[in-house]
Amino acid sequence: MLTEYLAKKLKDAHYKLLKDGSYFGEILGVPGVWASGKNLEACRRELQEVLEEWLVLKVRDRERIPGLRIRVDRRKLLTNA
Repeated sequence: MLTEYLAKKLKDAHYKLLKDGSYFGEILGVPGVWASGKNLEACRRELQEVLEEWLVLKVRDRERIPGLRIRVDRRKLLTNA
């Protein structure tokens, strides 16, 4: 589920070639997730890392994640404790 979410978001990424020859990438709809790199591949790798870190923080803080629904049966959590 998380792998699919990451792949979908990275597929929707937008990249720009900057005047200095470096690249800038961002994922619209995912605030604060952006990256830059000397070349397109470096920018893509950095953007993936930023997205993964963003996702971990959202899950940790129990915040809403745009485009992702995680369903948890709280009754099962209580019985496994």
